[in-house]
Amino acid sequence: MKVIDKPEFEALIDEKISSDRRDVVGVQDDGEKYVFDDLESAGDLALEYDVTMLSPKKYLMPQRETILEYRDANGEFEWRAKAAPDGTVIVGIHPYDLVAIEQLDKIFIDTLRDEPYRKKRENSLLIGVNMQDASETAFAASMGTATTDSGYDLMLTDLGDKYAVNIGTLEGKEFLNSADVRKATAGEVQEVERIEQEVVPDLFERELEFSPALLPTILEENYDNMAFWEDYSEKCLSCGTCNMVCPTCYCFSVDMIRDLGTNSGRESRRWDGCLLEDFASVAGDENFREEVAERHRHRFMRKGWYIYERYGDIACIGCGRCTSECVADVADPCDVYNKLYQEAQAHAQ
Repeated sequence: MKVIDKPEFEALIDEKISSDRRDVVGVQDDGEKYVFDDLESAGDLALEYDVTMLSPKKYLMPQRETILEYRDANGEFEWRAKAAPDGTVIVGIHPYDLVAIEQLDKIFIDTLRDEPYRKKRENSLLIGVNMQDASETAFAASMGTATTDSGYDLMLTDLGDKYAVNIGTLEGKEFLNSADVRKATAGEVQEVERIEQEVVPDLFERELEFSPALLPTILEENYDNMAFWEDYSEKCLSCGTCNMVCPTCYCFSVDMIRDLGTNSGRESRRWDGCLLEDFASVAGDENFREEVAERHRHRFMRKGWYIYERYGDIACIGCGRCTSECVADVADPCDVYNKLYQEAQAHAQ
C-alpha cells in the first residue's frame, strides 16, 4: 500500500488531463446530481459523493455506439469495423460499480467476446475510491459490494490530507510513476482496514433481512406468485428508467442505418431494457411479455436468479440507483426481496 498527499494526487490527475493519450473523466457535482464527466481540472473532482446518476458503465458500453460501418467501393460493398477509442481514465469509482464492471467483463469478454467492449475495457484505467457517503436508497453492504479487493487499477481511501492507495495492476503502478508517493505506515494500513470493516458498512441505512445467497431460491419459488408481481407492478409506468441507470443491465438493440442517397451506412447499438413494452416484441405482432407484471417479474428474476444461474453472480449490487430514479416508486429491489422473504417466512410458520 502507498500513500499520496492530496495536492500531489490532484497534480498527477492534472498532468494526465493535459498529456495523457486517453480521456480523463471523474465524479463531479453538476449542481443537482453527481455524475461521471470529462475532467477539466482535478479540482472538479467530488470523491466524497454518495452515488452518481449513471454508472461508469457508460464509458465501456456507451448508450449508443457504432459497431460497424459499410460503404460501396468500386461497385462492391466493403465492411469495416468501427475503430475503438484509445480508452479512458475513470477516477472515483465506488466498489459496487467496480463489482458491476467485473460482472460485465464476464459477459462481454469471457462469454460474448465482444470486441468493442473488450478494447474499451482493456484501454481504460479504473481508479476506485472507498465510500465516504451512501445514498439513502443504497444497500451495498448487504450485497457484499460496499468494499472490494479486486477490479481496480488503483483504489483510494481518504485519510484526511492524504490518500492511501492500493495498487491493483501493473498499469496502476505505472500510473503513479511520476508522482511523489511513499510506503504506507502500519498505522495507515490499519486505518484503511478499519474504514473498510467499520466505517463503510455503517454508512447504509437500508439492508436485506437475509443473506443474498438465499435470493436465487426465494425468487425461483416465487416465479408463479403472480398476485405479488401484479400488486407490486400496478403503478409501474414501463418507462425503463430502472434498466437505464442499472450498472449491470447489458441488454441492447442493434439498428442498421443507411445514409440517405448513398450506398453507405452503419450498424449501431443502443441500450435497451426489459421494462420497456416493446422489448419482448417479435415477428407477427407477438409480445411474449406483454403484461407489465411479467416484465416487472422478469427484471427481478434476472437480477437475483437468472444471472446467478448462468454466471454465478447476483446482478443487483445494491447501488440504489433504480430506487432513487423511479418516478412511480416501484423499482426498489431491497423492498421487493425483503417482502418476498417475509412471505416465505410467514408460509413456513
